[in-house]
Amino acid sequence: MIPSSGTAVLSEDTLVAPSERPEKAYVPHIVAWNLTKRCNLACAHCYISAGSWHAQESELPTDECLRILNEILELNPSPMLILTGGEPLLRDDLEEIAEAASSRGATVVIGTNGTGLTETRIDSLIGSGVKGVAVSIDSLRPDYHDRFRHGGGALSETQAAVTRCAQKKLDFVIQTTVTSGNRQELSDIARWAANAGAISFNVYFVVPTGRAERMKGMSATENEEVLKDLVSLEELYRGTMMVRSKCQPQIMRHVIEGGSDSPLLNYETRCPCGVHYVRITPEGKVTPCPYMPLIAGDLLTQSFKEIWETSPVFSDLREGELSGRCGRCEYREVCGGCRARAYADSGDHLGPDDSCAYDPVGDKPLVAVKQGMSYGQAVGKTSLEWTPEAYEKVQKIPSFVRGVVVERVEKYAHARGYEVVDMEVMTKVREDMPVDFSKKLPFFLGGGGRA
Repeated sequence: MIPSSGTAVLSEDTLVAPSERPEKAYVPHIVAWNLTKRCNLACAHCYISAGSWHAQESELPTDECLRILNEILELNPSPMLILTGGEPLLRDDLEEIAEAASSRGATVVIGTNGTGLTETRIDSLIGSGVKGVAVSIDSLRPDYHDRFRHGGGALSETQAAVTRCAQKKLDFVIQTTVTSGNRQELSDIARWAANAGAISFNVYFVVPTGRAERMKGMSATENEEVLKDLVSLEELYRGTMMVRSKCQPQIMRHVIEGGSDSPLLNYETRCPCGVHYVRITPEGKVTPCPYMPLIAGDLLTQSFKEIWETSPVFSDLREGELSGRCGRCEYREVCGGCRARAYADSGDHLGPDDSCAYDPVGDKPLVAVKQGMSYGQAVGKTSLEWTPEAYEKVQKIPSFVRGVVVERVEKYAHARGYEVVDMEVMTKVREDMPVDFSKKLPFFLGGGGRA
């Protein structure tokens, strides 16, 4: 409601879309969509076994993609939509799909190997409403990166693309798959990423699926050592660039044991797959995440809503009991292990994640999720009034981070004596908050068109 004074009271009823209210605990905040298996590279670890030999005819046509997009947006009008592949830049309709999503309130980002990000293509993506790209850099050594990606000159092409993104003010994330062959380089890659202007450095731990089934992953001991390094890197770059562990939620144990006030603690885990996060294959199948080829439903015969709300697979992941040492671990609510790796190793998506070096006895008190607002949590009652302009701005924030954003904006305003959240407050928040604030996304807090 908007009082006669011209200020809007931001309340649960006015801010939160019906699908995001607390009584609906499970919302598809992030949708990763593999639009194609076609790719100009053939990376050694590719979970989808992408390559140049795949046929375009096996992909969903544009009209089917737009139909599915409508179904997603009916369930959540403001998701984070990750359009990826294979190599999504090979789809001629990528911009059409991106524009259809962004124009209706989705935050659209592109996952790409980066080699096709020409100046013209970057302009085209920006014009279609794309807010950012995630590109892969696995080593600063061309011999390692190009061999790992099976593409001569891939490193130099991707690094040049990163420079172009920075020049065009298109936000980008650097993603690295860590192995025994490059783990000693992580600090160097992180430094390069930060200097290049990345908003995040995401380190992926191999899940043995797709072509990665043939890869020998790191030992549990090596994983532990890398996680400790990532905790240190997160502290080093906090406020400048986020550092994240992917497919290795065991980092939460290290953060909690270290007593850190890390922004990582704003993630309400277990694994978000099937809880806040979902993946669509090029053929229209729905799985919990890209690394878990366990079919939850088929969008050619079922609606997105039906699959999301009734799939037994998702019900297991949301409410099922973990087994083995993950089930007896005191960190099971804040970590819970990688469900995709458990499935790959044993066929049981609720089984133990044996990439972890920690062996719990089972007699320690449960480590509780951090109190307060977490990513993915809906906005409740607010304590300040918001002007219509500020209200409209916060409505554009992706649902996954909206609750955290509102909480931090109000905390900022309270600390400085503001009684109303207006565009001045929003601008000051944007200027003063570090990069870890709501996955950066500063363009939602005062414009600028950046992801």
